[in-house]
Amino acid sequence: MIQEIKASTSNGYKVLPILFLLQIGFAAGIIVLPLLLKFVCILASAITFFFWFGFFLVQPNQGRVLQLFGKYVGSEMTEGLRWANPLYMKAKVSLRVRNFESGTLKVNDKDGNPIDIAAVVVWKVVDTAEAMFEVDDYENFVTIQSEAALRNLATTHPYDNHDNDGDICLRGNPENIAALLKTEVQNRLSKAGVEVIEARISHLAYSPEIASAMLQRQQASAIVAARHKIVEGAVGMVELALEALDEKDVVELDNERKAAMVSNLLVVLCGESQATPVVNASSLYT
Repeated sequence: MIQEIKASTSNGYKVLPILFLLQIGFAAGIIVLPLLLKFVCILASAITFFFWFGFFLVQPNQGRVLQLFGKYVGSEMTEGLRWANPLYMKAKVSLRVRNFESGTLKVNDKDGNPIDIAAVVVWKVVDTAEAMFEVDDYENFVTIQSEAALRNLATTHPYDNHDNDGDICLRGNPENIAALLKTEVQNRLSKAGVEVIEARISHLAYSPEIASAMLQRQQASAIVAARHKIVEGAVGMVELALEALDEKDVVELDNERKAAMVSNLLVVLCGESQATPVVNASSLYT
């Protein structure tokens, strides 16, 4: 594995006047010196002119990877005008933070339900040597491996835990899922010299073919949960009513009358429509 090393370069602002003075001096020598020395000055002037091609610019948050005849010799991240061997090949590598948003992928979750999912990955290059030489195209590598990590995460977790609090689901645990996705993507991209800053799901939904059925399931679950709360509250109100009647000695009820009262109260409290009172003028036993 190729590790990033600091390249040996010079400050271009210091080299610039030196080359300029040499170029002027050799040009003057060509004019005033004898013929033999003129040839020396011409050769030296040509070499000096060749050195001018060693200048290069490094922008903020940018790196230059230097190679000499295919051999990696170092990376330069110091911004400004720099100078190095003119024979060096100087490839640019951006160190800026970049976003990648995957396309909407159709996968099956842990329960086998088809879902549509997409994610946003925030990343940057932290090792220019690995980014250039460990993978063929590090930007394409980020794209493919991020989508592969997203697919793997979606297939190992359910869309919804369906009231099972022990499972981490895609819909109900966004922070946990984001942390898992970041770790999954980072493990795949570390060999390319890339650091994942953040990874989050940007789109999550059931696929159209089952969306309607799953919506009905969610509605049914909500209705059941609501009914459970209504019944729980109604039972508590009935208990309070019976205790209040006993404490205040308003009326003495036997078990059969209590059962009838409980039945009537539960019907009134749990029913969806408004109750219609019926006045009973006779005895309960007739």
